[in-house]
Amino acid sequence: MQSYTIGQAARLLGVSPDTARRWADAGRVATHRDEGGRRLIDGRDLAAFSVELAQAAGTGDEEEPYTSARNAFPGIVTAVKLGDIAAQVEIQAGPHRLVSLLTREAVEELGLEVGMQATARVKSTSVHIDRT
Repeated sequence: MQSYTIGQAARLLGVSPDTARRWADAGRVATHRDEGGRRLIDGRDLAAFSVELAQAAGTGDEEEPYTSARNAFPGIVTAVKLGDIAAQVEIQAGPHRLVSLLTREAVEELGLEVGMQATARVKSTSVHIDRT
């Protein structure tokens, strides 16, 4: 079975290595040490913990938009290219670069500009942009 270092687990969970380390120290996710002394998390344990985190995140009090698109990538707008009718918006969400083609009108209504926070929502082959 594949095991992950604290740093790898943090990247997969979308948190800092310090946060992943604190979770491991608190016993929220089990770890073991390799021959070199590095702490590792078994893949099955990490998968179960990631599901637990996702379920807990869905019960928060923060205001979330109502949407059917569940694959959300919060990030920062890095480019907006406006054409006469269409537009291209790029969002950097952690290690992921997402590009969406949408109407110029939609970009203007959302007020999307480089440097602002936005969430790309992916459903099937479409990328939807929600302003945050």
